[in-house]
Amino acid sequence: MAPTATAPARAAADPRRRALARKRRLAVAFVLPALLLLGALVVYPVFFSFGRSLFDASGDRFVGAGNYTAILQDPATLKAIRNSTIWVVVAPTLLTGLGLVLAVLTEKVRWATAFKLVLFLPMAVSFLAAGIIFRLAYEQNPDRGVLNAVAVGIHDTFADTAAYPTARAREGLGLAGAPGGPYSTERSVRPGGSVGLGLVGVGPDALPAAAQPASAPADTPGGADAITGTVYLDFAPGGAGTPGTVDPGEKGLPGMKVEAVRDGEVAATATAAADGTFRLAGLAPGDYTVRLPAANFAAPYQGVDWLGPALITPAVIGAYLWVWTGFAMVLIGAGLAAIPRDALEAARMDGASEGQIFRKITVPLLAPVLTVVFVTLVINVMKVFDLVYIIAPGPVQEEANVLATRMWLVSFGGGNDQGLGSALSIVLLLLVVPAMVFNIRRFRRSGA
Repeated sequence: MAPTATAPARAAADPRRRALARKRRLAVAFVLPALLLLGALVVYPVFFSFGRSLFDASGDRFVGAGNYTAILQDPATLKAIRNSTIWVVVAPTLLTGLGLVLAVLTEKVRWATAFKLVLFLPMAVSFLAAGIIFRLAYEQNPDRGVLNAVAVGIHDTFADTAAYPTARAREGLGLAGAPGGPYSTERSVRPGGSVGLGLVGVGPDALPAAAQPASAPADTPGGADAITGTVYLDFAPGGAGTPGTVDPGEKGLPGMKVEAVRDGEVAATATAAADGTFRLAGLAPGDYTVRLPAANFAAPYQGVDWLGPALITPAVIGAYLWVWTGFAMVLIGAGLAAIPRDALEAARMDGASEGQIFRKITVPLLAPVLTVVFVTLVINVMKVFDLVYIIAPGPVQEEANVLATRMWLVSFGGGNDQGLGSALSIVLLLLVVPAMVFNIRRFRRSGA
């Protein structure tokens, strides 16, 4: 028979039990508000959303898995899933790579702290503000969008712009062609002859500063092997003058390209002078058509259509990179600071180059940190909403949608189908949970 506890032992154990019970009650009292809040804001919405996803849009008819089937049959939802996949693959990979490169480079910069601060500052900007900033930066109009202003400036530096994009020929006055060019003379011209090419549609403020009063075509010195003429603005101040002739006060159009064409081949080219005159020399006898090529009338380069259907997803990802690059850099930089310096110095002593040290020592030692950063960013991009909703214009919103924006649009943004929206929210939750579990396990292992 087992010995029973003596009265003194029981008396000594009772205070310990009471103290332990008191600690448990105190722990429950501290944890209970958090558990209630967690239950009200997380657990209850999850179960409610799952239940709601089993009913139709009105919430009156049970449809079972019908909403989940509809997800795979709706083209707009499938496009959102495709875009979410692009986000998950591209954004975390680029951010982790940029963060790694910047963290390594900032170690060699004298003002590393200031540099990190500048890169981390966008994290202090809300996604709403960041979306507005990049919506303006991506504007198609180069006078408003800074990116297209830069693109247009670079393009115009290395490429000639059209001389007169708004110019057009008057009908029935010797020039034929569609708006935007090219324009050709209706009658053929022989060497030794001259021709006047009158255009309209050019405002006085659009004329080059070098433009001079136009000279009459016959006044241009030519020759037996040349065709001469004048390209001019066929509009005199006050509307006076005769259409089709060079009148006093009418200006030449300098810089206009002119071609002599025979049998479909360009035989000679010239550029109009300040008074609009030109000379097409070196022509063999025969009939020619004088042509103003379409390059004279091409619309000016307006930059890249960042907010168009083809580039809207990369454009929004670019805004996301701007916000989160500092986050990745700081976390990876903290891991980099914990790397044993003796391993790096030993590699340098053995003659390893900086590139070899980076690939074979730095990256492997940072692998746990890089994994945590990557998985954290995967979780974050799965829930991205603000940037997509704000940056993408209405006509291309469907092209930019991800699961989070599609869920909101279906439920509250006009779709009014909270059954399908709830199903999308459950799908999004199921996609996020594995990444969260993976991250939590890694944190526990690193803590152990």
